[in-house]
Amino acid sequence: MDEPLRDSRTLAIQLRDRIADLIRGEGLKPGDKLPTEAQLTQRFKISRPALREALKLLEQDGLIYVEHGRGRFVSAISAVHVDRPITVFESVTDMAHHYGYRPLNKVLSIAEETPDKHVAAQLQLTATDRVIRIERLRLQGEEPILYCLDYVPRSIIPARLYDIDWTGSLLSLLEEHKNRPRMSAATVSAVMLPDEVVQRNDLRDFGPALLITETCFNAAGTPVNYAIDYHRGSHFSFSLVRK
Repeated sequence: MDEPLRDSRTLAIQLRDRIADLIRGEGLKPGDKLPTEAQLTQRFKISRPALREALKLLEQDGLIYVEHGRGRFVSAISAVHVDRPITVFESVTDMAHHYGYRPLNKVLSIAEETPDKHVAAQLQLTATDRVIRIERLRLQGEEPILYCLDYVPRSIIPARLYDIDWTGSLLSLLEEHKNRPRMSAATVSAVMLPDEVVQRNDLRDFGPALLITETCFNAAGTPVNYAIDYHRGSHFSFSLVRK
């Protein structure tokens, strides 16, 4: 069955996910051999370089392994289904959609400023560089589910701040400026919202949060976004595989 790829993610990432779906959908077991490169390129109507990149991602994820001279095989990890891996890299908007939310993105503040030392270090900026600081609240109906701070180097988005719609996906906006993030280095902790954020935005009922702080990098390995996202603990959970 021909299955051309059509969505907006990078081909390698979406193909990785489709091959993972193929493994599960066709009931391949640990030790079973994966279809050949020729079969997969024909099935997904994709170039061989993109396919090989996707296969490398699957190998990095541990879902497949290579035996040189014999082919690629399904690993034991494929038998473990993880609904929401914390290692998935995607926009906050896409992540919320996965949970069934259709959040309204409320912009609380937008400013151009000189970054403090920590933000400058995360984005590899000099003392004279500037950043755009975006503060947003994600609402499901009238209920706040995410509080987000993002810092983007000003040089990436030179347009006037108030000419830009900041309510959509920041990853998509960065892609428009040819700097879509492809991966990130992140830390995770369980916290409460900072008191000043609670008081200023009337978020006393927000409760415990899962804080994910990450520096996002473009395809060239340059940091293009420093994100501080507080996920409301009553609404989000993430999973992981231990090996």
